[in-house]
Amino acid sequence: MENIKNINIRQFLQTKGIHPIKDYGYYGMYYSPFRNDHNASFKVDYNKNVWHDFGTNEGGTIIDLVMKMKNCSFHEAASKLEREYRMNPDSFSFHGNSISNGIKNDDATTTIQNIIPITHPKLVAWVQERKIDSDLANRYCKEIHYRINDKNYFSVGFGNDKGGYELSSPPNFKSCISPKDITTIRNNKDACLVFEGFWDFLSYLTIQKIEKTKHNVAVLNSVANVQKAMDFLKSHKEIYTYLDNDEAGRKATKLIQSVNSTVYNRSTKYSEYKDLNDYLRQKPTVKPEVKKKKLGLRR
Repeated sequence: MENIKNINIRQFLQTKGIHPIKDYGYYGMYYSPFRNDHNASFKVDYNKNVWHDFGTNEGGTIIDLVMKMKNCSFHEAASKLEREYRMNPDSFSFHGNSISNGIKNDDATTTIQNIIPITHPKLVAWVQERKIDSDLANRYCKEIHYRINDKNYFSVGFGNDKGGYELSSPPNFKSCISPKDITTIRNNKDACLVFEGFWDFLSYLTIQKIEKTKHNVAVLNSVANVQKAMDFLKSHKEIYTYLDNDEAGRKATKLIQSVNSTVYNRSTKYSEYKDLNDYLRQKPTVKPEVKKKKLGLRR
C-alpha cells in the first residue's frame, strides 16, 4: 500500500490505548511507548505526522515507530500496518486526506467560514452512525465550515468555554479549532457529570432519554484537559465520571478522585466497551415480549 507511511500517528497510538499527556493543538506530548518514561518526553507533530523521542533522540515516520515498538524490519512494520488497516479501516485515516488541526501556527492558518445547523448528508449520516438523534445533536453542536491554508473542510463542531470548537467527522476524525478547552454546563447544582468527549455526553442524554440534564456538566474534550477542569470540579459535593475504559481514562478518574472524596466512577457500567458512545452503538436492543393470543378451537 503506497499510503501506508501516511497513516495518522495520533490515531494509530490511540488504537493502542496511548493518548497524549499534554495536548498543545498541533502537537502532543506522550509517555514514550518504548521505555519507562515519567516526563512525557515523546512528541507527535500532528501537522507533519512525525514523532520524536527526546529521551533517546530518535524519531521518524509511522513505519519507524512500528519498527521501534515491534523491534522488526521495515518490511515487517509496513506489513503489520497494512494488516491492521485492512482489519479495522475505520480506526485509521491518512495524513493529508483529512484536515490538519484547526489552529493557527507556523504551518497552518485556520479560518472559520460558516457555522450552520448540521445538514450536510455526510455529517447527518455520521451523527446517525453515532446513534444520536439529529435534533439532540443540533441542540449542542453545529456544522462548521473552515479553511486551512488553501483547502476547505467541514465537521461537526462542539463549542468549548474559550470559544474554540472540538471537531469530529468520518471516519473517526478528531481535531480542534483553537483555543482548546473544556466545556462546562452550569446549572448551579452540587453534582457534576464528567465526560471525556461530546459524543459521550450526547450518548448519556440519549440513554437517559432526555434533552438536557439538571446536573452540572464538564466535558473534558480530551483527558489531557483534566487539570483545566479541577477548579470547576472542586466546587461540587458529588462527581460522576463517564470516562473511557483505557489507561488514560483510569488515570484521569484517579486524578479527579484525589481532589474530591465523593466520586462515582460510572465507567464500570460499560466496562466491556471502549467508551459510553461505543456502548450506545453496540449494546443489544431488547425487544419487547409479544404476548400470543390464545385461540379457541375452530368448529
